[in-house]
Amino acid sequence: MRIAVLIAATLFSTAASAMCVGTSSFQNCTDTSGNSYTVNRFGNNTMVQGHNSRTGSNWSQNSTTFGNTTMHQGQTNGQSWNMNQYNMGNTQLYQGTDSRGRSFSHTCINGFCN
Repeated sequence: MRIAVLIAATLFSTAASAMCVGTSSFQNCTDTSGNSYTVNRFGNNTMVQGHNSRTGSNWSQNSTTFGNTTMHQGQTNGQSWNMNQYNMGNTQLYQGTDSRGRSFSHTCINGFCN
């Protein structure tokens, strides 16, 4: 669950704005909470590596999109996690395994998630 929230916050949040410098392919960013991360984009792949200023932990995320499916894989505190995101019109389905090995599945319709 934490990972799903982290991914959703990373990909879709506007609450914590970030200052980024670089190009559309490579950026260094710092958000208003002092967290820092780098973003590398090439083709249908996005790689993000970050540092949480509050906890001191490092994390990474690799995402690849094929059609309406995005596969996310990453690590937080040395523990691996994964998630598949399926987009079908106004519905998004998120399924995966968090960094503690627990499976999860969430559905969002028109921005409202279970």
